[in-house]
Amino acid sequence: MRAGVSAASAARLLTRALASRMLTTQTLPPRTSSGEASAAAHGATVIAAGKAADAMMRAYLATGAPLARGLVATTHASDTGEGLPASVRVYLAGHPLPTTTSEAAGREALRLAAASRADEPLVLLLSGGASALLAAPAEGLTLADKIDATQALLRGGAAIHELNAIRKHLSAVKGGRLAAHANGPIETYALSDVVGPVEDDPSVIGSGPTVPDDTTFADAFHALERLHLLDRVPAAVVAYLTRGRDGREAETPKPGDARLARARFTLIGGRRDAMDGARVEAERRGYRVAVIDAPVVGEAREAASRCLRTARRIRDERGGPCCVISSGETTVTVRGRGVGGRNQELALAMALDMTDEDERITAASVGTDGIDGPTDAAGAWVDPSTRRRAAAAGVDLAAALAENDSFRAFDRLGDAIRTGRTDTNVGDLQIVLLG
Repeated sequence: MRAGVSAASAARLLTRALASRMLTTQTLPPRTSSGEASAAAHGATVIAAGKAADAMMRAYLATGAPLARGLVATTHASDTGEGLPASVRVYLAGHPLPTTTSEAAGREALRLAAASRADEPLVLLLSGGASALLAAPAEGLTLADKIDATQALLRGGAAIHELNAIRKHLSAVKGGRLAAHANGPIETYALSDVVGPVEDDPSVIGSGPTVPDDTTFADAFHALERLHLLDRVPAAVVAYLTRGRDGREAETPKPGDARLARARFTLIGGRRDAMDGARVEAERRGYRVAVIDAPVVGEAREAASRCLRTARRIRDERGGPCCVISSGETTVTVRGRGVGGRNQELALAMALDMTDEDERITAASVGTDGIDGPTDAAGAWVDPSTRRRAAAAGVDLAAALAENDSFRAFDRLGDAIRTGRTDTNVGDLQIVLLG
């Protein structure tokens, strides 16, 4: 697990990408006829947003690339900006719901983009959580309008493409609008935590602030209509989307938009980097390794059974010590009053699904960002002894699963995995070891 998380380090992956793109030389403008460098040689404007924002900003600076000014929008209370240049402003914003600080960071990002010169690059460093950490409502809307609309969409069962269409059209930053404010070349380096049908889609990572948006106001309005939410979101949201649908509000930049002609997007890594790191370590330890490329998605407790079935089948086919590695991002439908997260719930369901024949199986699931739900755990590990030890300790695992109370169960057993801060975010990582 540690090897997988380390391999997905945002700083490591960004450094690799910067080296391959030779950013430190590419962003330096040509010299003038007098032999002097233009004003942009003093540096780029760098905006880092997401759970790995601080690490990515420091990795960028470590390359020696010149910096004119910068912004870091992150969630970590410890990121006070110590050691960063005075020209970099740090915003401790909110996630998963944006806060007033998120809006302040979004407004500052727009200001920095607009203030950039034609010969001055704008560099955007994105990681998971950027949508909430860099937020600025469209003109005429408030942050509360956006939050209320998003919560209504989530409760209403909106599909990911519907949620994205609406979120982008209620924002002054998302859907290519940040890039539209810039005057010079734009470089985006993104670490993806996006899985499922839109896996690693540049327009979905951080809601695509520097890439074209192929959705429209009409798409956004019709999504609310289909979900019967027109009377459940703020009236200001409905009025704004109606004006946009009718052509009375400016659309988000579309493919071919001249304002994005100088924008370049680089995906620096994702969940497969974590799986590859775990694979290398497992092979070093002598395991026969199977890496499952298809993402683990859906309800966590249902995904647990699928993971175990797959692992048992691979063991039977290959024989010998086997390590099965998978990744993705599951969901939890909260029915109880407990505390936990999707990785701990998946692990708990695995424990309940194990039989006496699984004596030589150990399994674990962790969030690579080190956070699993509203807890200080990243996930948990289980084996057949989990049920026996739980019974001895008076912990009812079935009741804990029914109450979505995985954290308290694993905390009492000492089986919660706590990684602390990881400075990355590429979704979840599952590992099953079979003797």
